[in-house]
Amino acid sequence: MMVAGIGSRKGVGVEDVLAAIETALEAHGLAVTALSALATATLKQDEDAIAAAGRALNLPVIIVDDAALQAVSTDTLSHSDLSQDLAGTPSVSEASALAVAGKGARLLGPRTVLGPVTCAIAISGDAP
Repeated sequence: MMVAGIGSRKGVGVEDVLAAIETALEAHGLAVTALSALATATLKQDEDAIAAAGRALNLPVIIVDDAALQAVSTDTLSHSDLSQDLAGTPSVSEASALAVAGKGARLLGPRTVLGPVTCAIAISGDAP
């Protein structure tokens, strides 16, 4: 399973979210067809652009609760003080991706920051 974790500022547009996903995938030489799901934190569940990106890509958007984010926070590669203060994790995008990808998941690299959106790609522990 491959998951794109999404973090953003409030009120971003779907174009911003899609561009961040595309940029993160390109950084790892991947196509959007490699993704199984999008993931984000509970505090982003009402961001219309994230839900719209899921619809545009025909992928489920999985909302990750705070406890699940905190459980994988030590495995994140990036640190944002704002993310830590608001979500209790150093990186919403990285922790969301890791939490949804499951036990033994790993990030392919640090999150990609594109304007107001961050995107991190995680792969499940059973993937090659």
